[in-house]
Amino acid sequence: MQKSQRLFQLMMMVNARKAFTVQELADELGVSSRTITRDLLELSELGVPVYSVQGRGGGYRLLQERMLPPISFTEGEAVAIFFACQSLEYFGSLPFGDGASSALHKFFHYLPADVKCRIERLKNRIAIYSPYRQMSPDILQTLLHAIMDRSIVTIRYRSSKGVQERNIQPVGLYASSGYWYCPAYCFLRKEMRQFRADRMLSAIINPAMESREDIERQTLLDKPEKDQLEQTVLLLELTEKGIWQLDTNTRFAPFIKRNEDGTGTAAVQIAAEDLHFYVELIWALGEDVRIMGPTEAVAQIKQKMKAMHLLYEQSR
Repeated sequence: MQKSQRLFQLMMMVNARKAFTVQELADELGVSSRTITRDLLELSELGVPVYSVQGRGGGYRLLQERMLPPISFTEGEAVAIFFACQSLEYFGSLPFGDGASSALHKFFHYLPADVKCRIERLKNRIAIYSPYRQMSPDILQTLLHAIMDRSIVTIRYRSSKGVQERNIQPVGLYASSGYWYCPAYCFLRKEMRQFRADRMLSAIINPAMESREDIERQTLLDKPEKDQLEQTVLLLELTEKGIWQLDTNTRFAPFIKRNEDGTGTAAVQIAAEDLHFYVELIWALGEDVRIMGPTEAVAQIKQKMKAMHLLYEQSR
């Protein structure tokens, strides 16, 4: 076996296991332990994060950030991956730290010159925009690692009732309208809840608590039973223009019912704690969308109208 082939195979082998000994690798590849030792040193110099463990039961281990073996892409795949990664730049914060931008830089750097040129022509001509929302990337990373490691997270969460400390077991992370959401089991409420990452003031892994196996098996595709979550229904009346404004909004569009005269109604089931957020969305649409219920939402609109009236009365 040529040295280049052996190094490539060795890199794949060490990436596939958490710990190993020189003799184990030597036996598998059919070479001497001295050769494997030299090869490991060379891999380390190339950037594979190998380190030795001393004493009984020692050997070699990889740091958590392991190197992945080379992967071949077609030109179409390369373009798709480049713009998928670039689209993440429009988010205010990401749970990957600098990983996305670093990967994009490496990926672009090693593309053939002609493919680079073709991609350069598309820059600033294709974009996947997302509303910019400022939130802590450290909190997002903590949630991401908790999902991967099946850990419990202690958070300080700001809701309409003030700031509370919660222990949660995250099920997943997803982004919508620039916000990051984390469905999780709340040990305080003893039920599934949906948390917005921008409302988390802090998030720390809690090693003292054990995760629940039934929650570990859940994913974002699992729909929680309606009676497990605190829900409310937002009732709306819409003018023809109001329908046009909300028809492209995935939060409202599936619930719109049109009347023969062009107007419409909508009954949107939402999490109760998100009511204020939805009221703010409707407020921006002015007279074309009227909130009919619940009473808390109507009261919020009236309070905003009163505050706006006082503001302009004072400016006279």
